[in-house]
Amino acid sequence: MVRLLELADRYDTDLAGLWGWSSARLQAEPGWPDHLLLSINAYRGLVGTCPACDPPDQVLLPMDRQWPAGFKDLRRPPLRMFWRGNASLLNALGSGQAVAVVGSRRPSMHGLKAAELLGEALARAGWPVVSGLAEGIDAAAHRGCLQAGGQPVAVLGTPLERVYPPEHHQLQADVAEAGLLFTELAPESKVQRSSFALRNRLLVALARAVVVVECPQNSGALITARAALEQGRALWSMPADVLRPSGQGSNRLFLEGARPLLDPDQLLQTLGQAPLAELPSSAASRHPSGRSLVEARRRLLQRDPMLKAMLEEGATLQSLANRLARSPVDLAEQLVALELEGVLKAEPGMRWRLA
Repeated sequence: MVRLLELADRYDTDLAGLWGWSSARLQAEPGWPDHLLLSINAYRGLVGTCPACDPPDQVLLPMDRQWPAGFKDLRRPPLRMFWRGNASLLNALGSGQAVAVVGSRRPSMHGLKAAELLGEALARAGWPVVSGLAEGIDAAAHRGCLQAGGQPVAVLGTPLERVYPPEHHQLQADVAEAGLLFTELAPESKVQRSSFALRNRLLVALARAVVVVECPQNSGALITARAALEQGRALWSMPADVLRPSGQGSNRLFLEGARPLLDPDQLLQTLGQAPLAELPSSAASRHPSGRSLVEARRRLLQRDPMLKAMLEEGATLQSLANRLARSPVDLAEQLVALELEGVLKAEPGMRWRLA
């Protein structure tokens, strides 16, 4: 498949056009060896001059427009990808507009909270959060993304119909409903230990940046980090307690070129415009309908039960910024917009309360 895609790019054609090339042309122009030409001729004789290709709707192939561009640079690209969930996310993934968050399966409570807050911050800013749906950091990042109403992407080391670990059955279902499940393993494929390591290269290829949140020195997250460096992705790592074995691997990444991530806002400012960021029209902001007011209130309150309690009592700008892991300047603009929509009301002392 890699040879065919390279050939199609070089001669500005598609796979259907290449299928009709004669053996002499294949031998002369790309210079393919005799044994490869014999295999191609045998296969073309088996399937005919116009083979039927009607894959299921939820299978993505290299010739599809939404095939992730990052896959083309892999030494071992997937032959096809099986997916389930929100098809609109395929456009963002196809252009590498996502952020991968990985880390230890057995993190500290600090690591879990940091991953959850990072997932929330990325989701609220409009970035798909990619991870492997493993225990620990992966799951925390996915849950944070879901809590913020975002669209998580899980790259599985199993076929779509399998859940691993089994206790993530509900989490995998929630990710499929709100975001996307992605795997290169066909239904009923045998799962091996290497399947989980191999999915790391795909996870990186889908992302614009990779963030490692706490991992020990023998963690699979380090495989992902090295793949990020090899593939030219921006690599970030959250500083961890130097006395904890669970953070020694992620801390060591600073010696290998990873940037320290001290605040989610630091990453968001570097990334720039998010692919899923909502850009409401000014007219809609000035004249919101009753339905939009209800929807705005519902989204705000469902994001975080603690946030609801804070706003019911009246919360300061700084306390809200701390809770949401956002800069006070950016958050103030959103609070003013919600005030104009009638969702919040401002009170003296830069305090905000539910209207």
